[in-house]
Amino acid sequence: MRKIEMEIVALTHSITQSHSYAVVLGEVGGIRRLPIVIGGFEAQAIAVALEKMSPTRPLTHDLMKSLCESFNVEVKEVIINNLLDGIFYAQLICRNGSEVVEIDSRTSDALALAVRFDCPIYTYEFILDSAGLVMEENMKEEKLEVKETKPEKKVSTANFRMADLAKYSNQELNSLLQSLLEKEDYEQAIAVRDEISRRKSQT
Repeated sequence: MRKIEMEIVALTHSITQSHSYAVVLGEVGGIRRLPIVIGGFEAQAIAVALEKMSPTRPLTHDLMKSLCESFNVEVKEVIINNLLDGIFYAQLICRNGSEVVEIDSRTSDALALAVRFDCPIYTYEFILDSAGLVMEENMKEEKLEVKETKPEKKVSTANFRMADLAKYSNQELNSLLQSLLEKEDYEQAIAVRDEISRRKSQT
């Protein structure tokens, strides 16, 4: 399968779940986004590396990097290789001299190490198809092909509640999804995306 390179474009706090965050991966050279919900400790580990901070005592992922370097092991790339029941799975592709080893990992840990080793992050098309979000700009060509369109009904995110998703029409859900993406509220965008996918699977 062809690998698609991703990069970390945002790390946001969840407004619907305490102690929960979303790390957002962006397609390199593209406009697709892959938001992944992670815990607070994992978010801290990623944020510390992104901001190039130096804690007085090494965090777990800093310790893992030191151990790898001590034994001449280098993390060459991270692959988010599967998605089952809403859970992302990842692999570390490591090199020790001429030997290449694949190690299963939690996605949050893999991303924390990817930042520290400055290695590329990849995923596959089927994962982006299942869990990716596409920004509004990606729809421009399709809109040009439509000669007559009705104005889209805008849905305010101010009064939006997760429990009300079933009440929205498909058009309203798509409008709401774009509004949430513009506000970078990725976790609620995930819920809307999942509702849209659920409806498509039933047709």
